[in-house]
Amino acid sequence: MKAFAPRLLIGAALAASALTLSGCGENLGKGQPLNVVSGHIVMGATDDRPAVGYFKVEGGPQPVQLVAVTADLAQRVEMHESVRENGVVTMKPLARADVPAKGELVFKQGGKHLMIWGINGAAVRAGKLPMAFVFTNNNNERILFDMVIKPAEGAAGGEAAMDHGAMGHGEDKAAPDAAKK
Repeated sequence: MKAFAPRLLIGAALAASALTLSGCGENLGKGQPLNVVSGHIVMGATDDRPAVGYFKVEGGPQPVQLVAVTADLAQRVEMHESVRENGVVTMKPLARADVPAKGELVFKQGGKHLMIWGINGAAVRAGKLPMAFVFTNNNNERILFDMVIKPAEGAAGGEAAMDHGAMGHGEDKAAPDAAKK
């Protein structure tokens, strides 16, 4: 019986190694995986103004949709898009955004962006806000990414200086997660 035990252990070790190696090869030949590759947050001009978030997602082998961005250290995060209608730029909430296969989804000033209310003071002092990006693949895959926090841009121009509170998505909504200050 003692001679059998080492063979069993060796067999188990080989099986575990094979599983590990097969997991590494899952993406071979399929191209790069879906990933958040860059991003930052610009704080609001005053404490009562929301911050604005910008980022870039590189698409993987299959098209997916970004359906949410969350942050435990913020009261609320919403996806929005700036659109021009009848010569006026307005903000509209986004329920989802397409990430093309092997393409890019870019949230940038003047286009798609995040609105972030009530960022925890400790996150602001640390200079980063951990965020989860939720996609429609693999049972709503989540990609964690630390967004760098930058101070407010000058009051003259720029999206950070815009009054988003007057655009119908202000403080009257109940925050899903209370900020931890």
